[in-house]
Amino acid sequence: MADDDLDDVDRAILYALQEDARNMSSGDIAERTGTSDSTVRKRIQRLESDGIIKGYSASVDYQRSGYPLRMLLYCTASIPERGGMIADILEIDGVISVQELVTGEQNLLVTAVGESDSDITPVAQELLDMGLTVADEVLVRSHESTPFGRFDPRGDS
Repeated sequence: MADDDLDDVDRAILYALQEDARNMSSGDIAERTGTSDSTVRKRIQRLESDGIIKGYSASVDYQRSGYPLRMLLYCTASIPERGGMIADILEIDGVISVQELVTGEQNLLVTAVGESDSDITPVAQELLDMGLTVADEVLVRSHESTPFGRFDPRGDS
């Protein structure tokens, strides 16, 4: 399903779930969208089966939970191998995400968290041991996110 296949109700559902999936009932979303509760439930099931909604997870404040360091590691992998390495990289203790980049020399962005530098250093070493080049390491002070604005039915888009 392409973005063009999403209608205003689908986008409103996605926005509501990004805001607070845990506390947003299908009835709440139905009220927002002017549809029925059953319509919202069916739409959510379709969005899940189409892979648009990939899952539900907690947004963890790692700093407040005892892991104050967030490090971005810009890596270079051989182009044919990079996609196949993602699952293995995610298995490294401390790694919380991997992004495949398609422009520039660095083609993988690995995010790791830890209590101290001694937690992050082994992550970089494991990446090197996998045959990656770690081109740059960036320490992040804060990280915030927001629902995608183009899904907001109240927006100007």
